[in-house]
Amino acid sequence: MSQALTNESAQPLVIVGSGLAGYTVAREVRKLDKHREIVLVTKDDGASYSKPMLSNACSLGKSPEALANFDAAAMESQLGIKLITHSPVEKIDLGGQFIEIGKRTQGFSQLVLALGADPRRPKLPGTGAEDILCINDLTDYYDFRRKLDSAKSILILGAGLIGVEFANDLATAGYFVSLVDPAPTPLSRMLPSEAGEVLAGALVECGVKLYLGDVVMRMERAQSGYKLLLESGVSIAADLVISAIGLTPRIELARSAGIQVGKGIRTDKFCRTSAANVFALGDCAEIDGKVQPFVLPIMHAARALGSTLCGDNASVNFPVMPVVVKTPAMPTVLVHTGNDRGHWTVVEPMTGGVKALCTDEESGQVIGFSLLGTATSEKADLVRMMSNS
Repeated sequence: MSQALTNESAQPLVIVGSGLAGYTVAREVRKLDKHREIVLVTKDDGASYSKPMLSNACSLGKSPEALANFDAAAMESQLGIKLITHSPVEKIDLGGQFIEIGKRTQGFSQLVLALGADPRRPKLPGTGAEDILCINDLTDYYDFRRKLDSAKSILILGAGLIGVEFANDLATAGYFVSLVDPAPTPLSRMLPSEAGEVLAGALVECGVKLYLGDVVMRMERAQSGYKLLLESGVSIAADLVISAIGLTPRIELARSAGIQVGKGIRTDKFCRTSAANVFALGDCAEIDGKVQPFVLPIMHAARALGSTLCGDNASVNFPVMPVVVKTPAMPTVLVHTGNDRGHWTVVEPMTGGVKALCTDEESGQVIGFSLLGTATSEKADLVRMMSNS
C-alpha cells in the first residue's frame, strides 16, 4: 500500500464525517482561511440536512427529499472543499499521518474526527427483533418513511428525547403510537418526576399510549406486523417498531489507532486528542470529560476548533445551553445538569405549565431548569440568571 506524502505542510486538513460537526468545522475554517485545502471524507452521500428535523418532519408534511438542504456537489462549491463520499475510513496511521479509505490513502496535516454515534439496538429474543428500526440519519429516515406508507401502528422503545419527539410527531400525523420505557416518566434522566408526569399526560392527550415502568421481553413476527410481549404480561401489536434507547459514540477507529477513548474519543478543552494533530468533536467526542450530543455544544465546539486549526488556539467554553424538546403537545425547554448533587424543586404550579429548578446542594446555586408549557416563556430570564451567577 502506498504511503501518504511525507511533506506534512503539503497535506490538507482532513475532516472525517459529514454531519453537523464535520460541515460546521469546515465552514469555520473557511471563514478564517479562504485558501487552505480541506478534504472531507464521509461514508454517506454528503448531503447536508438538519438531523433534528428527522423527529418532527412527518407531522409537518415534510418528505425525506425536502429535508436535504444541499447535495454533495453544492457543499463542495459552497465551502471550497473536496468531498470523498461513500468512503468509510478503515484506519488512521498516526506515524505516517494518513488515513486508509479502501485501497487508497489520504494524507493529512491535521485530522478532525467528527464520526457521530451509532444507535443502540435492543437485544431481544424473537423472530421480529432484527426488524427493529433505528433512525439515525437521512438514509435511515428514507427507509422508515417507505415502510411507514403501509403502517398504521408504531411502537417506540425508549421515552428519552428522541423517543418522545417521534411519539408526538407520529401521533399528530394520525398514527397509533405506543411508547415503552422502564422509567416511570418520560425524559426521566432530564426532567424531575413532577415535570415528567405533566409531559406524560400531554402525550396521552395527543394520542400516545404509554407503557411506562415496563420493558419489552420478546418480539415476534405476526401475520401482519409484529407482536411484542411486555414484562407486565401485556401484548402489543404494531406494524413498525422503532428503537430510541440512546446512542453510542463511534470510538473504534480512534481506539484502534491508539488514541485515548472513554465514553467518547477523549479530548482536552481545545478538542485535541491524545495524538498529535488529531482532533475530535460532536457525538463521538468526550470533550474535557463530557459527551454532549446536542446541537448547541457542537456549534460552540466547532467555532473554537476552527480557530485552533488556523493557528489561534481557542478553548471550548460552553455557555448555558438550553435543550428545546420538540413536543408540541407540551412544549419543553430544559438545561440538563448531569450533576449528582443537584436537587430538583417545582417552584410553583401554574396553569398550563410547570417550572422546576435544580440547585446545587452545596452552593445553593441554580444549575439547571425544566420549563413546560406556558413556563417556557421564562427561558431567557433563567439563562441570563445562570450565566451571571
